Amino acid sequence: MDQVEEFVRVALGLELESRDINVLQMGLRAAIVYVVTVLMVRLAKKRFMGRATAFDVILGIMIGSIVSRAVTGNAPFLPALVATAVLLGMHWVFSGLAMRWHGFGTMVEGKPRVLVRKGNVDVQAMRTTHMTDHDLWEDLRGKGISCLEQVEEARLERSGKLSVIKADPEPKVVEVTVRDSVQTVRISIGT
Repeated sequence: MDQVEEFVRVALGLELESRDINVLQMGLRAAIVYVVTVLMVRLAKKRFMGRATAFDVILGIMIGSIVSRAVTGNAPFLPALVATAVLLGMHWVFSGLAMRWHGFGTMVEGKPRVLVRKGNVDVQAMRTTHMTDHDLWEDLRGKGISCLEQVEEARLERSGKLSVIKADPEPKVVEVTVRDSVQTVRISIGT
């Protein structure tokens, strides 16, 4: 057992200063940290890193910082992996609390805000979210919206993305023809 422990210690350069770790040791550290981190993230929750809220982004930054130090030897290897596991565990607990207690969820993840309703921009909501008209129009154009009348509701979600429900288009009479005492009306729905 002591031989295995010694082999791992030498292979990973666990007792070396960061400047003394060689290329192979750092490569092996990187491979182990990658596999362990992927396993931990997979065990955490599916949504993490998929539809990131500020809550999720902060965790991503912290994990990246901690595991990079484990790879480069600027932090002790095993304690850095344990710290990563603790952060993922805390995230799992916090997201569980947020799911069960709406007030806690709002506190850590924020709340969505309606910015446009029935074609009218809510100026106060825009100010509260620090969103400019230019920001709003950039997001609306990205969703194929060219005028506010096309928007039933636009909501800034907790993730920071804009979701849009398009208004039902008003039908318009385009052409009326009468031929042989029969009136034909052509109606266009949409723009």
